[in-house]
Formats: sequence, structure tokens, C-alpha cells
Amino acid sequence: MNTLETMRLDKWLWCARFYKTRSLATDEIGKGRVTVNGQLAKPARDLRCGDTVALRQGPVARTVRVLGLSGARGPAPVAQQLYEETADSIAAREKAAELRRLAPEPAAALQEGRPTKRDRREIDKVSRPGGGDWGSRWSASIDE
Repeated sequence: MNTLETMRLDKWLWCARFYKTRSLATDEIGKGRVTVNGQLAKPARDLRCGDTVALRQGPVARTVRVLGLSGARGPAPVAQQLYEETADSIAAREKAAELRRLAPEPAAALQEGRPTKRDRREIDKVSRPGGGDWGSRWSASIDE
């Protein structure tokens, strides 16, 4: 860790490995998904040690306290030393993970899959007037 006093928010989010690229960090900040000390921020906002950053990574919401600033993106163990996640944030993240784990599988609600070709023909026979035979279908020919 360098002895930086301030750092751009987007660069810190990238260095701390919350986002894969600085442009992704900038996009998320622009969408209002990142706040610093409870206020919406811009990508060039100066970040200092002790600031609280609330962010979303997909469905996961996190609140972290800035412990350090780094001039370069390093390995994950070094990046994890730049911040400390709050206890409330950890508890909320674990609760959300548990709810996702216990949620029913959407595909389990389906009793049967797609109808087969034979099933489709049976459905057509029942739903169309005339029983679904070829003679009852509309055509461009002049019959009468």
C-alpha cells in the first residue's frame, strides 16, 4: 500500500477488485449504485481512508469502510486489505445467499415439458373448428 491521501473512487473500486475494469466501475457509479458516506458520488470523487462506500455487485449489496489506498491493482489478498466490510453488510449478504439457496427452482414448477408433435396435433384438433383437418383451413384458392 502506498501513502496516498486521496484517490479517485472509480480507481479505488478497481484496485480493490470490486469491478474488473475501471470503465465498469465508472458505469456502476453513473447508474447510482455506489454511494460514499451516504451520498451519491461521481467517478472522480476523492476517496479517503475512513470513508464508507456502499455498492452493488449484481444482486449483492455491500457496505465497506476504506482502510487503505493503492496506486495499482494488485493480487486479491492485497486488495482485501484496502477495505473492511461492515458486520451489517456481512449479515445481510449471508441472509440473501441463504434465501437464494432456499428459493424453489423455477423449472420445478413445470409439470410437463414442451408438447410433442403428436400432442400439438391433438391440441390443434380440439381448439380449431372443423377438427383441424386440412380442408377447414383458409386458403387463397377460389372455391365458391
